Amino acid sequence: MRRVGGVPELGELREPVPSAGLGAFELAAAALNPVDLAVGSGRYFAGHPDLPYVPGAEGVARDAGGRLVYLFGEGLGVRRDGAFAERVLHPVEGAVPVPEGVDPVVATSLGIAGLAGWLPLAWRAPVRETDTVLVLGATGAVGNVAVQAARLLGAARVVAAGRNEAALRRAAERGADATVSLDEPDLVAAFRDACGGEGPTLVHDALWGPPAEAAMKAAARGARIVNLGQSAAPEATFASADVRGRQLELVGHSNFSVPSEVLGEEYRRLCEHAARGEIQVDTETVPLERVAEAWERQAASPHVKLVLVP
Repeated sequence: MRRVGGVPELGELREPVPSAGLGAFELAAAALNPVDLAVGSGRYFAGHPDLPYVPGAEGVARDAGGRLVYLFGEGLGVRRDGAFAERVLHPVEGAVPVPEGVDPVVATSLGIAGLAGWLPLAWRAPVRETDTVLVLGATGAVGNVAVQAARLLGAARVVAAGRNEAALRRAAERGADATVSLDEPDLVAAFRDACGGEGPTLVHDALWGPPAEAAMKAAARGARIVNLGQSAAPEATFASADVRGRQLELVGHSNFSVPSEVLGEEYRRLCEHAARGEIQVDTETVPLERVAEAWERQAASPHVKLVLVP
């Protein structure tokens, strides 16, 4: 990235040199994520690395012994050069081993997006067996995992909400008991009906804005709402009576704030589910030299996970 608001281009860098605590890893695959575009556009709250910099907040690479590891955090692609390179510097202690038998493309697609789908339901506000889970944004990469996670974690009912009809059908095939189009004229009523009449007891929200407002009004008494994104809008307005009257709980989630030991454990758990075919992800590989094209496609919110490969 040579300028804020630009598009990444291919370039040559000096070979990364390992130092105390830092290893040089050979990239196998790196997923594109909204956070990469936010950093590159200057919209990310923590700023961006000094220009020019290498983007990419996550990747799967091989260590010195040839083993696959997941690289994330420690400023990767946010405060320092990221994963969109043939070789990546990263703290050795922070590299998370990828379970045997997991393809590197699948492994990196289960990183930021997979964990954002999984952690809010497995760790931040754990699913209860009596829960009716509403997934807002179920047609995206994060929501796709969240629908499957809710089912795996034992929810009584799972409702998928989104706009893409094909992706909503996919959500139904992967565990959703009902689907709701976000284009419904009365979204509050649609949510309640799909949730069995009393509304959701747990909401996985990657959208914010009007969908979150409707989910709040539709929610059952004591419902928990976990927000992890703002794809629909950066702001939402809630009535005090809705929050107080239903004794609602609103919590935030960010992968970057998860303790490293929890993130590593839950990442391995998620990968193991994928290896057994219990979690499915839709990916498309793009050669690293076509990074500019992939960047622009990511900006248009593709319904597959775009993964760069060397």
